[in-house]
Order: sequence, then structure tokens, then C-alpha cells
Amino acid sequence: MTKLKWGMIGGGEGSQIGPAHRLGALADGHFEFAAGALDHRAEEGRAYAQRLGIAADRAYGDWTEMLAGEKNRADRVDLVTVATPNATHFEITKAFLEAGFNVLCEKPMTMTVEEGEEIVRVAAATGKICAVNYCYSAYPMVRQARAMVRAGELGKIRLVVTSFSHGHHGDGANADNPRVRWRYDPAMAGVSGQFADCGIHALHMASFICDDTVEKLSADFASTISSRVLEDDAMVNFRMAGGTVGRLWTSSVAIGRQHGFDIQVFGETGGLRWASEQPNQLIYTPLNGRTQIIEKGEAGLHADAQRLSRVSIAHPEGFPLAVANIYCDLADSIRGELRDGLPRARDGLCSMAAVHAAVASAALDGAWTDARPPMFR
Repeated sequence: MTKLKWGMIGGGEGSQIGPAHRLGALADGHFEFAAGALDHRAEEGRAYAQRLGIAADRAYGDWTEMLAGEKNRADRVDLVTVATPNATHFEITKAFLEAGFNVLCEKPMTMTVEEGEEIVRVAAATGKICAVNYCYSAYPMVRQARAMVRAGELGKIRLVVTSFSHGHHGDGANADNPRVRWRYDPAMAGVSGQFADCGIHALHMASFICDDTVEKLSADFASTISSRVLEDDAMVNFRMAGGTVGRLWTSSVAIGRQHGFDIQVFGETGGLRWASEQPNQLIYTPLNGRTQIIEKGEAGLHADAQRLSRVSIAHPEGFPLAVANIYCDLADSIRGELRDGLPRARDGLCSMAAVHAAVASAALDGAWTDARPPMFR
């Protein structure tokens, strides 16, 4: 099968997310790394791209140069990944969609709900794929959990409880570190800190596994380090369209927690638990039955979990391969076999609507607030 051509914007040398995308995109042989504008410093970006094997004429200085250089090529890229600072996502994603490129955007997809709605409209009008990198939803055992819920193995879902909390920003003496400070500065991070950074992963996961949408929420935000304008801890209660009750906690000051992303789903006839620090296992308890450990790679898994598992049972598949599963779904979708587990522009929009709803709710002492984007109400 002919490889698809892939280009990347951002994610340059020293980037946290760039290596995960490069490992993920190339892991299964679906993509060839053909073009890039990897750094806001043009010459450094060009040099790094060429060290990674990109031809000199496709090692671009910035995204506008890449758009101009790629759009009229007969061998132009089939997919562009946007891994730049948050505030630039909308402009770049919109421009490449309008030029007829498929796009994978890092989260958050946009900074405002209005921008998110515009991306949804542009993607629909162009017929191009706009995906959002909610890569935790691509772990095989998360796909197994979703398939079990869809198959009715837990009965009607009553309650979902999720958290994404760590303690890596808990040192008050480190609050002015530029690598930390920007996350709590509205000029750079937008209207929300921790909830927009980590909480939306947990909220998306709840919607993904439960196969449902969040309708309303009630939020309590706290800035536990006084110099921070935006929240570093948040508790969000939510209600889903199908009647499921949701609880979510996210924090960056939970000293002792390392990654701290987990989810529990409780239905009428069973319950599930998955944790990102033990991603190969799904804990399942049927009503009045024994608790079971379902292992990645074992026999009898649902098709999506089997499809996205590469190595045999008891061998770990970590974060870069979860990202790789997003690229597998993208490759299939670009080739015409649409994968409904792929997070799309609609998911990015719903996340941004929830962020703004949570900010509004917290400002009103937890008042219940409509979390749906206006175009979906």
C-alpha cells in the first residue's frame, strides 16, 4: 500500500509532544514524513527538519510558507499535524482545511467556542477530516471499554467518575518558572488553566466511553497558589444527555500523583475502571460477580481493541502507540474507511464549549450552566 505523505507544524527540537507525533505517525508504515515547519525560529526549524530526513525544499520556515509550498504540489501532503501553541491552532487549522488538507490538531482545537464552530463548518464544507489529538481515547483497553458500553454489557450507565490530576506544578517557589507560569496566564492560556489543559481530556474520555454528550455542568475552580490568575484545581459535576451523572476532578497541585488520569464507569449491571498508568488493563466487575482483569492482547476482546493492539499480551503499549492509533484511524479514514473512534472537530468544539461553561459556572459559585455549543442546542 502506498504511504500517505505527512507534514507537521510545530513540535520542534525539545518539544514535549513532537516526538510522540513522529513516533506515532511513522509506527505502522502508513505515513512518510514529507514536510515540516517545526520551529518559530525559521532557520532552526529548517535545519531540524532536514536532520529528521525532510528534503530541503520541504523544510519550511513557518506555516504560511509551508501552506504556499505544499498546496500546488502534485505530491503534496495528505495530512498536516498542528502542534503549535494553543492560540495559533484556529488560524492554522482553518487555513489548511480551506486549502483542501486533512488536519490533526493538538488540543485545545481553538480558544473560543465561536472559533470551534467555524472549524466544524469549514471541515463540513470542504469534506476534509479535522481530527483532534485526544489520544488517550485510542488506547486499546479504552476502545474495549467503549465497545462494552455500546454492547450493553454494563446496562444503562448511571455514573461516570474521572480525574486527571498531578502535582508537578505544586511548588509555590517555582510559580514564576516560564515553563509553568504561562499555563495560568490568561494572555497565553486563555480563559482556563488546569481544566482546559488536563480536565478536557477527562471530560472527552467520559463522553467517549459512555458514547454520550455533556449537556450541563457545575464547576468550582481554585487557584491554590496565590500568584496564579487561572485555576490550578477544579471540581466539575456534569449531566449527560442520556441521564448519566458525571464527576470530574483535575489538579496540578496534587503532590504525589504523577500522571493521575483514570476513569470509572458504573452501569446497572456492571462497572469498569481504567487508569493511564496501567493502560494495558481494564478492571471489570459484573453485578453480583467477581472482579476481573481484562488484559490487552488476550482472546475475546472487541474488534476495535484487537485492531489497535500490536504486541502480545503482557507487553506494554504506551503513550506514543496510543498516538499511533490515532494515526492508524486517520490513515484508514483518509483512504475511505471511516473510523468512528477518531476524535473529530465536533469533539474539539464540545470541549471548548465545556471549558467556557465551566468558567462561567465557577464565576457564579457553581451555578448549573449549559455546556453545549450553541450550534448543537
